[in-house]
Amino acid sequence: MKTLMIATALAGVLAMPALAQDANKDAGAAAGMVGGATAGAVVGGPIGAGVGAVVGGALGGALTPPPPEVVTYVEQQPAPATVVVQERIIVGQPIPSAVVLTPVPENPRYAYAVVNDQRVIVEPQSGTVVQILN
Repeated sequence: MKTLMIATALAGVLAMPALAQDANKDAGAAAGMVGGATAGAVVGGPIGAGVGAVVGGALGGALTPPPPEVVTYVEQQPAPATVVVQERIIVGQPIPSAVVLTPVPENPRYAYAVVNDQRVIVEPQSGTVVQILN
C-alpha cells in the first residue's frame, strides 16, 4: 500500500510540469516548485521531489515579475527573428546562452527575446527567465 501511495504521488509530481507550464507561466514560485520537484524526483525519488519542490519554490518566488510597462513594451515591439532552441524555456530558469537578448531601454533590469515563437522577458544579469508571453 505504501509503495502504491508513493508511486501515485510521484506520478502526480511528474505530470505537474505540463500543467504548471500552461497555468502558471507568470508564477515564479509555482514554476520553481515544479522544476525543483521534477529534478528532485529524478535524483532522489519521492523524498527528493519534496525537497526539490520546497527549494525550487523558494528560489522561484524570489523572482521579481516585470512591471506592466515592460510587458506592454515587449508586446508592442516588432518581433525580432525567433531563435529556435531544443531546451524548454521555463520561468525561473536561465535562458540558453545562444539566445541574444534585446534590452528594454526604459528599464535596464529587463531584456527580451523571441524564442521558439514566444516572447520571453529575461533578467539580463543572471539570464533568468521572468515571464513568457503568448
